[in-house]
Amino acid sequence: MNATLELTRELISRQSVTPRDDGCQALMMARLSAIGFTCTDLPFGEVCNFWAERGTDGPLLVFAGHTDVVPTGPVDQWDSDPFLPSEREGLLYGRGAADMKASLAAMITACEAFFTQHPDHSGRVGFLITSDEEGPATDGTVKVMEYLEAQGKTIDYCLVGEPSSSAQLGDTIKNGRRGSLGASMKVLGIQGHIAYPQLADNPIHRAMPALHALAAEKWDQGNEFFPPTSLQISNVHSGTGVTNVIPGELEVLFNFRFSTEVTDAQLRERTEAILGRFDLEYEIDWNLSGQPFLTSAGALVEAARASILAATGLNTQLSTAGGTSDGRFIAPYGVQVVELGPVNASIHKINEHVRTADLPVLSDVYLGIIERLLRE
Repeated sequence: MNATLELTRELISRQSVTPRDDGCQALMMARLSAIGFTCTDLPFGEVCNFWAERGTDGPLLVFAGHTDVVPTGPVDQWDSDPFLPSEREGLLYGRGAADMKASLAAMITACEAFFTQHPDHSGRVGFLITSDEEGPATDGTVKVMEYLEAQGKTIDYCLVGEPSSSAQLGDTIKNGRRGSLGASMKVLGIQGHIAYPQLADNPIHRAMPALHALAAEKWDQGNEFFPPTSLQISNVHSGTGVTNVIPGELEVLFNFRFSTEVTDAQLRERTEAILGRFDLEYEIDWNLSGQPFLTSAGALVEAARASILAATGLNTQLSTAGGTSDGRFIAPYGVQVVELGPVNASIHKINEHVRTADLPVLSDVYLGIIERLLRE
């Protein structure tokens, strides 16, 4: 059995539903320690994290990822046990197969091959692994980065193993992500009998023109790497559940996915200026879950492109599409960051899977990136 496939199977078999790790990190640290890495457990709260490093000087390339997975959903809808890795028709099934235990396995086997083939390499290799990416993401990568900063540790390059590919392994890498700014707003009115509207103040009626204005606003034009900033209203809730009562308040949730053309502060200011035009009494709470980041060019992007071409024959596409990732916690430290991993079509779904033939190729891609960045 291919080494990457074997390790992927071992990781899938561990039921590491967020924030549990279920021994995945111990398995990884054992493999890394065996090839000369110094490993440090960094638990925060109930979250397992570790930092591993090999080398003493030169540029630092870090592999970042997460051992936690999302819940399985209804197990009876899976064609096989989600934590019993199963191979059928060239596919490996199991929760976390694509997101992102195949990437973790490929990182390990790539390092094992690199240090065997290049004992006199230059530079350093590190691992930043958490079990808090699929959860609140408050005690994981963000805390490890704070720890590394306190230790005076500077990362030059970071490869995040998120499943970035669309149709074929390596066809897409993420060289950035949009920022995410959420809002919880409460529009206040006066509750009353629906037959006496003059004695009440309907917050739904008041809010509708304001919400329409927010939805119609053009926040920016985007740029060559990012689409225009998008605001989406995700939830509107009001009322007592009966037809004869005007509600006293309206709750609205909305979210911005924003480009580097606008800041979160500007979005907040412009939103509140629009709301101010509609004579609303409202309360709003903001939650910034990630700033946009972009690695437009540089040694890491070029190494990833060249390695993918050599291993797969594909000219990869750069993309900033999709949701957030832990790259948002790493890039602000001045790190070149890319995300590169398996095909993402089945992530978070019933019967999540990866192509078994892709696993050794992914390891080869990672190996090529190390070789291109850390010359002998």
